[in-house]
Amino acid sequence: MLRPLTRARGAGASGGLPLPTPDRPLRLGTRASPLAMAQANMAAAALIAAYGIAPEAIEIVPMTATGDKIQDRALAEVGGKALWTRELDAALDGGRIDIAVHSLKDVETLRDPRFALGAMLERADPRDRLVVRDGIAAAAIADLPHGARLGTSSPRRAAQVRRLRPDLETTLLRGNVATRLGKLAAGEVDATLLAAAGLERLGMHAVGTVQPAEILLPAASQGAIGIECRADDA
Repeated sequence: MLRPLTRARGAGASGGLPLPTPDRPLRLGTRASPLAMAQANMAAAALIAAYGIAPEAIEIVPMTATGDKIQDRALAEVGGKALWTRELDAALDGGRIDIAVHSLKDVETLRDPRFALGAMLERADPRDRLVVRDGIAAAAIADLPHGARLGTSSPRRAAQVRRLRPDLETTLLRGNVATRLGKLAAGEVDATLLAAAGLERLGMHAVGTVQPAEILLPAASQGAIGIECRADDA
């Protein structure tokens, strides 16, 4: 379900600009990771269902974000959440794409006034899942062995884990979902925390154990997909 926040020009039925066509498609920008591509396809399907746009009239434009290129440092040290949006912002502002699809938890709280959040998809499960390597039986952070290494790139997750279990070692774990699961399987860490919504969208329904929000508070907007446009088009 698509939840519009503003009525964008271009909804042909409302008397605005005509709907996109295969010759003049709606260019939908997204990060190029498997999860981002899955979310872009969800957004495209929602637009098709809501506005009757022909599937061939939507062009998905993937691009690699700076945040995806930096794998050896915490993003908080080198630019924060802007590293997930910089390339999409430039493409949107430059007219190379018409809308951008974001995981809203990865978008800065204060956004550039050139852009507007035009719509969002219905929010999925906002909670985190605990995923452990083979040989460890733990369904909750409290169950992890003494001194276990929990990998994460999130200061929020790391701080909450240290509060719950000061004996655990929190270590930097970067990469997309598949990369982090690969590092976990290789024994680089004993456990990690991943967004339940992301795992579901990748078809990994049985991976990990959901952590109650009252134990591990999720990120703001986790599980929400936003569609951003130029403010002048909103």
